Amino acid sequence: MNSLPVKLVLLTFIVWLFSTGTVFAQEKVSSGIANSIPVAGDVHDGDIVSSSSKGYVLSASAYDPTAYGVVSKNPAVSFEKINAPNTYPVITSGKVYVRVNTGNGPIKAGDQVTTSTTAGVGQKATVDGFIIGSALSSYENSDPKAVGTILLNLKPQYNIPIVGGSRGVNLLKNVKMAAASPFLTPLTSLRYLLAVLVTTLCFALGFWNYGRSVKTGIESLGRNPLASKTIGSGIVFNVLLTTLIIGGGLFLAYLILVL
Repeated sequence: MNSLPVKLVLLTFIVWLFSTGTVFAQEKVSSGIANSIPVAGDVHDGDIVSSSSKGYVLSASAYDPTAYGVVSKNPAVSFEKINAPNTYPVITSGKVYVRVNTGNGPIKAGDQVTTSTTAGVGQKATVDGFIIGSALSSYENSDPKAVGTILLNLKPQYNIPIVGGSRGVNLLKNVKMAAASPFLTPLTSLRYLLAVLVTTLCFALGFWNYGRSVKTGIESLGRNPLASKTIGSGIVFNVLLTTLIIGGGLFLAYLILVL
């Protein structure tokens, strides 16, 4: 008999809870494993961290090849938790909440995300370069400097997007950034290796052909001075052939890198 008032109280509380629209939201928990590391700067939850010669700092350049991980003050798992000043749990792979802005446009789920010139904040990747992962949620804001939070599949690597307005425009920049990246994918590594091998082979073949033709031409000229025009034409032809071989090798290496 005494249980009736208790049931009425519980029922009244449930009705009140739903009628007022009050919900107890879950905290944003990142699924990656975090390690505690010292990070210099004004650090916020979701900031992108890079490694440097002076230690770990907030990423402050676009397409930063030294990006290391993301600060997550509420990770699913945390090892070596250290309660030292300026020490924060940092996730290097997995699903993590990261701070972003719309400096490169709105971010949609599936877009590649990279670092930006705003310390610790990411942005949409629109050209070839180093990324930190792909967006699992969207973020839009008309103010490019405003900072929001998205869920990110954290996977630092050098990336060549399927659609890129600057594809092949700055090859030297792409090579430099890829060489500085500590997380080259096997496919990207193979592309650069093939490009180097093709270039080396074509230069070697071109100079070998040039040296052989010049030597043969000089010997022929010594034996038959009257055929100087014919021999000279042959040397010019071989020079053009050498140039064609080297140029073709460079073009092929270029295609390997940008396609």
